[in-house]
Amino acid sequence: MVFGAVLLTLALLLAGALWRYAATLPPLDLTQASLRSTVILDRKGQLLRPFATADGRWRLPVTASEVDPRMLAMLKAYEDRRFDTHSGIDPAATLRAAWQWLRHGHIVSGGSTLSMQVARLVEPRTERSLLAKLRQMIRAVALERSLGKAGVLDLYLALAPYGGPVEGIRAASLAYFGREPARLSFAESALLVALPQSPEARRPDRFAANAKRARDRVLDIAAERGVLPPDEARAAKAEPVPATRKHFPMLAAHAAEQALAADPDARVQHLTLDARLQASLEALAAERAAAAGPALSAAILAIDNRTGAVLAHVGSAGYLDGARAGAVDATQAVRSPGSALKPFIYALAFENGLAHPETLLDDRPARFAASYAPENFDMGYRGTVTARFALQQSLNLPAVDLLDAVGAARFVARLRGAGATILLPRDTAPGLPVALGGLGITLTDLARLYAGLARSGTVPALLRRLDGSVPPEPERRIADPVAAWYVADILRGAPPPENALPGRISFKTGTSYGYRDAWAVGFDARVTIAVWIGRPDGASVPGLIGRSHAAPILFDAFARFGGEPEPLPRPRDALVVATAGLPPPLRHIRRDAPKTFAATLGVPLKIAYPPDGARVDLGLAEGARARLALKALGGQPPLTWMVDGLPVAEAMRRQSEWSPEGAGFARISVMDADGASDSVVVRLE
Repeated sequence: MVFGAVLLTLALLLAGALWRYAATLPPLDLTQASLRSTVILDRKGQLLRPFATADGRWRLPVTASEVDPRMLAMLKAYEDRRFDTHSGIDPAATLRAAWQWLRHGHIVSGGSTLSMQVARLVEPRTERSLLAKLRQMIRAVALERSLGKAGVLDLYLALAPYGGPVEGIRAASLAYFGREPARLSFAESALLVALPQSPEARRPDRFAANAKRARDRVLDIAAERGVLPPDEARAAKAEPVPATRKHFPMLAAHAAEQALAADPDARVQHLTLDARLQASLEALAAERAAAAGPALSAAILAIDNRTGAVLAHVGSAGYLDGARAGAVDATQAVRSPGSALKPFIYALAFENGLAHPETLLDDRPARFAASYAPENFDMGYRGTVTARFALQQSLNLPAVDLLDAVGAARFVARLRGAGATILLPRDTAPGLPVALGGLGITLTDLARLYAGLARSGTVPALLRRLDGSVPPEPERRIADPVAAWYVADILRGAPPPENALPGRISFKTGTSYGYRDAWAVGFDARVTIAVWIGRPDGASVPGLIGRSHAAPILFDAFARFGGEPEPLPRPRDALVVATAGLPPPLRHIRRDAPKTFAATLGVPLKIAYPPDGARVDLGLAEGARARLALKALGGQPPLTWMVDGLPVAEAMRRQSEWSPEGAGFARISVMDADGASDSVVVRLE
């Protein structure tokens, strides 16, 4: 009777004190408590890399739904059995603690709930007094009213201290066990329950014995209260505690830093990267760079051809490897591509009707303007070869010959128009050496150009954030669909390195002057993968060759991407014939073609009608069947007229006609008997 009266009196006094004291407190400020580390996630939500908060703490975003339910059950059993039913204060635990304090003259148990612990974490205070405890109680009730049980539990899981700068269960699970807290063993869960009570004294990486005793105590209580079977508790006690703290994940370190710089306020950022592929390609780059020699690095970029999404971004052979300048993102470095741009010379020649994959080219010693006399990489010559063979074997003379025909300035303009940043030697105009790498380009831009070949000539705008969008921009083309397919078909037949099977992907290699850079870029309908290997400081590496160093990495990267390669579909307008089946002017291109009478008189071949860029109304929108007049000036007859890369039947004169199948854009080209050509693009309506 007396005991009950005492308890009732204590309860009334406590309620009155709480009510009076609560009226004096300012509103609870959760601003600091809401601060979290920025986390960079992949397309499936897997953690790529977290960043510490501004004050150096690791406090990763987490909710109860992302934590193993068995750990939550163990936490409530050990810390706050009536968490789900009380309103922030556990009356029974509070009265028990008060009675023990009165009876023994000192605190025996605190009676603190999880909500009260959150209040202490949100509003930390050093004093330990009855007034401080009352403040926690008031704040606990306020937290539950404003956030609910789920919100309070989420705050505890995010703020609980685990030793040093590690705060929150997600950061602790990664730091001590190297994985997310979604599935923890009983021993791991028990350790994470025990640490916040005394995080520094129980740190397993410093005081393993203390950590084990605290963990085993949690396991005993969990077994006693029915959270886990006694035999499971005994088995969990046999597990060792972790002796060291693990490093936080650092996948796609360069891409993560770029994302953070672009949007520093976003605490959770989803990138388009695939963590599985990223990890595999990072390991591949590190392994091959180490095998290639000291101070070498490697970079790999993978692009989804259908969407333009970046699937893997490996900027170096190891972000933390100072000996290889790992912090340098080689996907953004401007380097000489060697022969890696040759396919785009051929594409431009095909598009303009100057050549066809089966056109015969000369691979013989030659001297071009300004005494430029290039040689093949192996110092040998093959004589007369098809354009297909010349590109597959990466012969230098035919590539320079074609560039001389299409024009170096026009070629560089096409690359820039497709969105690539091209750097030329200071104070120089584009010249024929650009065919063999006499310019600068990044691995990223090179990969985009090759992805354009895989997309029927349309260069993609890269998508790097899953929750972002590609800014609208005009369509950029590197080639027309037929020319792009011609090049892709040729490159699919290029001889692969020793570690690969032929005919599976379209690919090209490149080696810069002085053996400074080795490149390999490959694609199919699904994906484009670009590889660079070399020294970040640009120093020469004797023997560093694209075919022997970069190409094997490329084919291994495709193997790790998985699945069967998908060839590109052949366009309806592609002309698939042997050399003998080509129109006469397309069969053979010669540098030493004799001057024609028209050329001698200063009348070069030119399309007089239709003019370039014209809109010609033929009534096609109304279903009319009309013919477009074709007129040319100059040149040496007979002339060959072509529309979108296909010859126009019976059109061998300066004036001819062509019947379009429907409205739209058309590229009209004409070529004379000596190989001179001109082309225009018109819109037919």
